[in-house]
Amino acid sequence: MASWGRVYNILRNFARTPRVLTALGQSRTVGTGVFASLVGAGVIYQHYGASRTFPVVVYAEEPQETAVPVRSARRIRFNQFASLIYEQEVYMTPRDFLFSVMLENVDRKLRKKELKKQEVDKMLTTASRAQADNNLFRNMGDNGLISYTEYLFLLTILTKPGTGFHIAFKMLDDDGNEQVDKKEFLKLKNIIRKKKEKNPKEGDNKPTAGVEDVNTTLQAFFFGRHGENKLQYKEFQRFMEDLQAEVQEMEFLQFSKGMDTMRREDFAEWLLHYTNEEDNDAYWENMRKRIPAGESITFAEFKAFCLFTNNLEDFAFTMKLISEANRPIGKAQFKRAVRIATGHDLSENVLDTVFKIFDLDGDNCLSHKEFLGVMHDRMLRGLKVQPRLGLSGYWKCVKQETLKGAQEALRESGSPF
Repeated sequence: MASWGRVYNILRNFARTPRVLTALGQSRTVGTGVFASLVGAGVIYQHYGASRTFPVVVYAEEPQETAVPVRSARRIRFNQFASLIYEQEVYMTPRDFLFSVMLENVDRKLRKKELKKQEVDKMLTTASRAQADNNLFRNMGDNGLISYTEYLFLLTILTKPGTGFHIAFKMLDDDGNEQVDKKEFLKLKNIIRKKKEKNPKEGDNKPTAGVEDVNTTLQAFFFGRHGENKLQYKEFQRFMEDLQAEVQEMEFLQFSKGMDTMRREDFAEWLLHYTNEEDNDAYWENMRKRIPAGESITFAEFKAFCLFTNNLEDFAFTMKLISEANRPIGKAQFKRAVRIATGHDLSENVLDTVFKIFDLDGDNCLSHKEFLGVMHDRMLRGLKVQPRLGLSGYWKCVKQETLKGAQEALRESGSPF
């Protein structure tokens, strides 16, 4: 009881101070809260006793984590699929490269293989004797060496039209004969690498010192075993077309399940495979409801559409002009824009499939902005789709889940809205 008496005296003296009286007079709610807090403190005091020492918890200082170098999506993908090590540097094989552009992940059961100089020499000799063909990478398989810089270079070939490379060749070609030597070609690769890597903080993306001195499969194929040959633009153009055709054929067979034709729903799956858009659920629903079963797309139609995706920038510019002119973007305008950008037409079969998927409100028109976003992800094969992190990503998820919940509630209630 003596302890409670001491607590009572403390509370009484505290309550008589002018500051507390003023506060209580201004707000009874605040006063009540203060009083309750003080009573709680008295209970704690009584529990532990006036002569006891309150338990003290000492928290150890958390060790500060060492900053980890930022890695680009391309560097992560390269390291994930690369299966070779030579002179302490990671390399891809031609098979690794094909898998990296077709598959999202690799189930690697073995460790990376460390190569000896004799093995590399054998690979380079094989590459220098290889013939241009749209099965070049498949024929080489694991018998080849591709550096990270060359990986970026090959990705650019798959995603850009040949006009840019032709311009680059002309810039490097001093005498105007449209051919470059090995040294000039390495300059071209480095220009493309720097353009691909826009973030200067990604220090691990820069090639290790000495890596560019290592002869690789591409260099041996273009310039000979010892780099003595010159590369003509016509030969390089053939290489670009062959590589694009090889990857397109493999993707077509992947989604057509090895058949000669691809079902329209399989084509839709290929289109949306790497997308991360808010309207993805609506696109899939459109595919299920609007695309009739039993209709197929040929490889020639598929290849023409892939050519269109390589010219997205020109197509986007044309579509922007049409949109700013306040014209509805229907099939006719879309088809005309494709012809202007690529010089080729899309088949009615492919065009109808695209509009059935991306026409969200059923007016036979589509939002070219959303469509271009999907095509951009498809073209880059997911390498620029970033995870939704941070506050903005959180609210985006909240928005999506709220809309989804509201739609489900309306369906259950039978509301016509």
